[in-house]
Amino acid sequence: MAMPPPPRSEWTVTGLECLVFTVPTDQPEADGTLEWSATTMVVVLVQAGGVTGTGWTYAGAGSKAVVEDQLSAVVLGADPMDVPGITEAGIRACRNFGRPGAVSSAISAVDIALWDLKARLLHQPLSALFGRCRADVPIYGSGGFTTYDDATTASQLELWVGDWGIPRVKIKIGESWGTNTERDLARVKLTRSVVGDAAEIYVDANGGYTRKQAVRMGRRFSDEYGVVWFEEPVSSDDLAGLREVRDHLDIDVAAGEYGYDETYFATMVAAGAVDCLQADVTRCGGYTVWLRAAAIAGSRGLQVSAHCAPNLHAHVAAAAPNLRHVEYFHDHHRIETMLFDGALDPRGGALKTSDRPGHGLTLRIAAAEEFRVR
Repeated sequence: MAMPPPPRSEWTVTGLECLVFTVPTDQPEADGTLEWSATTMVVVLVQAGGVTGTGWTYAGAGSKAVVEDQLSAVVLGADPMDVPGITEAGIRACRNFGRPGAVSSAISAVDIALWDLKARLLHQPLSALFGRCRADVPIYGSGGFTTYDDATTASQLELWVGDWGIPRVKIKIGESWGTNTERDLARVKLTRSVVGDAAEIYVDANGGYTRKQAVRMGRRFSDEYGVVWFEEPVSSDDLAGLREVRDHLDIDVAAGEYGYDETYFATMVAAGAVDCLQADVTRCGGYTVWLRAAAIAGSRGLQVSAHCAPNLHAHVAAAAPNLRHVEYFHDHHRIETMLFDGALDPRGGALKTSDRPGHGLTLRIAAAEEFRVR
């Protein structure tokens, strides 16, 4: 039997803590335009009525200063039922620091923590609080880094498709800023040979190609290997370039993961730059803004895809009528299963939202301590 919520008189945010963890990757990783060997996660814990809400962002440690120096004064003493209002107040408090990057990532972590707190106070899963459009959300396996050798790539693909039954997979291409296209083609060919004809193949250039290069490569990916998703064929800042690539290919063009506010998403879809809009709850402004991004996409007849952080996205993705899928990213899968209780099972190619209150995840403080840097 569920415990009754605390008295409403106790529903005031009384505590806020921000922790930073850096988790090494299981091996060196790279995409078309960046290399890395660790992932930093900034975690926000908020308390009210003896209940804790948890949020986080995959961002630099600088977001901690934003949380503590700018956002804490807005959050402490607020009513946790009024999450959009608190988030808007936080955005305004950061006006002179610029919205994109560390600031928006900090706002996102706080917003997520507040929504989790609200749902836990009400003893409701977040998907019920938002209102479900579906019970589970489709996912695609994401990794396939350019640093992987063929054996590592094949092993990862076999895990996704064979062991977990995920019928959609994505690998990185555009290696070394598009200067190794023959290896890109060879890796896509390998992917098709491993996953078979039934699985969908996606590719992500992370902005590594030039416009016409992207068109040429996209045609080969589609014609020779049946690729159906081309992510950031050129820089996501080049809206005209994305539109040019999209106009010349049948393959779907996707971008939007670097959107930090509603205006970014509105501008991207108005430019006709994408077939599917991506949005990242840990960057764009949390659940509050992610739902707005989904609505912006829907207003143009587009679907939305949730970028990375699969366990954070599951509940809000279930509330989006125009959802295409959630990215089940290798690095974030590792972190969320290592450091949190309640991570969702990817088997079957979909995440089934749990009935646990909030987003259902709880930080394992003891397990995370070895990775704590601040």
